[in-house]
Amino acid sequence: MRKPLLLAVLLSVTAMPAMANLQLAQKNNCTACHAVDRKLVGPSYKDVAARYAGDKGAEAKMAGKIKAGGSGVWGPVPMPPNPQISDADVKALAKWVLSQK
Repeated sequence: MRKPLLLAVLLSVTAMPAMANLQLAQKNNCTACHAVDRKLVGPSYKDVAARYAGDKGAEAKMAGKIKAGGSGVWGPVPMPPNPQISDADVKALAKWVLSQK
């Protein structure tokens, strides 16, 4: 296999989980209030990742916030609960949000 083709294949495979999780966020209407790199109604995913960087319990905290909602951490606008999102999807979303740099 040629190097450029191999590189293209590797890049597409490594980008797939990120794209899938962005699509998961879009599917669950997370992107109505959040964007990757700028504040909308709620904080950007990058700001969330920066705030929780180094926090070993961040993934569980984030999953809990996604599922149960919350308020007061980022200002007066509450985040609504999302009980309809499966636990597996909540975990994937939390992990993805925290991976944003």
